Amino acid sequence: MKAVVYEAGGVDKLIYQDVELPKLKKGWSLVKVKGFGLNRSEIFTRKGYSETVKFPRILGIECAGIVEKSDVFKKGEKVVSIMGEMGREFNGSYAEYVLLPNQQIYPIDSELPWETLAAIPETYYTSYGCMKNLKLSSNDEILVRGASSATGIAFCNLVKSNFSNVKIYGSTQNMSKKDLLIEKGFDDVILDENYVLNSEKTFDKILELIGPRSLKDSLKHLKSLGIICSAGQLGEQWFLEDFDPIMELKNNVYLTTFYSGNVDYDRLQEMFQFIDDNKVIVTPEKVFRLEEIQLAHEYLESKKGFGKIVCVV
Repeated sequence: MKAVVYEAGGVDKLIYQDVELPKLKKGWSLVKVKGFGLNRSEIFTRKGYSETVKFPRILGIECAGIVEKSDVFKKGEKVVSIMGEMGREFNGSYAEYVLLPNQQIYPIDSELPWETLAAIPETYYTSYGCMKNLKLSSNDEILVRGASSATGIAFCNLVKSNFSNVKIYGSTQNMSKKDLLIEKGFDDVILDENYVLNSEKTFDKILELIGPRSLKDSLKHLKSLGIICSAGQLGEQWFLEDFDPIMELKNNVYLTTFYSGNVDYDRLQEMFQFIDDNKVIVTPEKVFRLEEIQLAHEYLESKKGFGKIVCVV
């Protein structure tokens, strides 16, 4: 089969090549990959931030496809998979086929085209979980810190589909993206200057996707009894430093998160049902082919990077 094998190094080390087809083993199934979304965590792994990952490795933490061989699932059954240790402990979805543990394969009933379906699993599952944990109401004013990311835009799509009158503000370090964000449904855009918001405005709910690098500043913009959900690390800082919970949360605010590795079939199906019931807009911003993976990574890392990027196989 064709796959993208990564050795230590830069984007140029994502090599599209022939590799052996994975052999079926007990408790695992072979899935024919039809498409997958790209994620920042794969870039972090590529940069060497994931210390437990051994190279060479086929990256990819999510996919949409059909069952090829299995003693549990029917051949041809449409499935998605996210997280677990795919692309980290074992080879992931940057390939024509991926061998996956049965417990992290989720059958779905969807007629969406593959490039659209590939944009959903990890990004929309994370966004949906964040939306639930923020306990939104129709009167909320919301800030999305890191709005031009795939999760930021997916979150906006989910919220606007259910709370059409809610005001959603987005932050960005690149104000050239303002018009694009307005087109995507954000009501206004705030400049994030060196991880400090260029505004005095406060919010009822904040989705923090930059992570520990900007979390303390975000807390300054949270109203009393507000909730902040920190569920991203776009700032490439993994831990909060010098954080005194009593003082940082002194204005009677709440800090939570959502971990997309906490996944099961019922939760995933609930998310797909929500997308269907609310006619949520799901559109990848750019679609690449598997053999164009270097270009896809370059785009996602560039200043032009915007929204969800997918590869079709």
